[in-house]
Amino acid sequence: MKLLPALLASMIAMLMTPAVSAHEYEALMKAKKYAEAEKAANAKLSTDANNAGALQVKAELILVEGKTDKLDDAAKYAEQCISAHPQLSECHETLGNVLGTKATAGSMFAAMSYAGKIRDAYLKAVELDPKNFSARSSLLQFYLLAPAIAGGGKSKAQNLVIETAKINSAAGNLLQANIDLKDEKFANAETSALSAIPGDIESLSRLQRGVLFNIGASYVQQKKFADAERMFGELQQRYPDKYQGAFGMGRSLQEQGKHKEAYSWFEKAQTLESNAAIYYRLAQCLQAMNDKPKAISYFEKALSYKPSLNKKMRADAEDQLKALKA
Repeated sequence: MKLLPALLASMIAMLMTPAVSAHEYEALMKAKKYAEAEKAANAKLSTDANNAGALQVKAELILVEGKTDKLDDAAKYAEQCISAHPQLSECHETLGNVLGTKATAGSMFAAMSYAGKIRDAYLKAVELDPKNFSARSSLLQFYLLAPAIAGGGKSKAQNLVIETAKINSAAGNLLQANIDLKDEKFANAETSALSAIPGDIESLSRLQRGVLFNIGASYVQQKKFADAERMFGELQQRYPDKYQGAFGMGRSLQEQGKHKEAYSWFEKAQTLESNAAIYYRLAQCLQAMNDKPKAISYFEKALSYKPSLNKKMRADAEDQLKALKA
């Protein structure tokens, strides 16, 4: 059974970038100025030990920097935030995100033991702020991927969509698109995702980018490259200042062995937002194009970048780097 490890992996893949809570450190986190954000949060906590934003960002920093040995500390920050601010939705959402990461990092037994707490954290976040759409999305993923014995179930996911649509039709459409995508109803997923109009709500724009990317990625996996590129083109048109559309185009071309064309798209993605996955894909293209020195450089960048590559990509990057340096 795919329990909580699959849940978190799916959420990360869907969003591509870590969600950032609405607090005073948001600009620093979006700019990936993690050292500055931590310094500012520490300064705030030295004079206000229960400052909600500072506690949230301390937990978020541990997650985005992949400090799995510090997850217990992250949980403590989230729990302290809840204790001091029990009515603040973001504190409960942060706890859900931390526990999801702990479940992923642990054994299958650990994943099951955290399931109820993760579900309850997201439920409370939604209860306290019905317009916390990132928490709603996380709760939906839980329902879709956790077994019934752990509190999941498609009927619960569908009920959440109905409730969400009453609050915001775009949010309801985006959640429905995720259900359709999991059911491999790709045409329905496209219709729901493309019909959503997020407006100026950034969390909904992030959800739309995520589901459109995942639809395109599903087409790539099925080798339906024309459909994939149509979807990534739509994503590029709607969000020209975001990297996901260009990155997706690069992945489709790379899977077809068109490494030079893919490299150009990955370069475009990198100008919009640097991340470890883009450097990894650039390195792969360079390796295929027999540019050994630049491939080594980009694999090294991919391995040193924070947030880190996932385990599979990291292991492959390390192997390729050893081979290139041999």
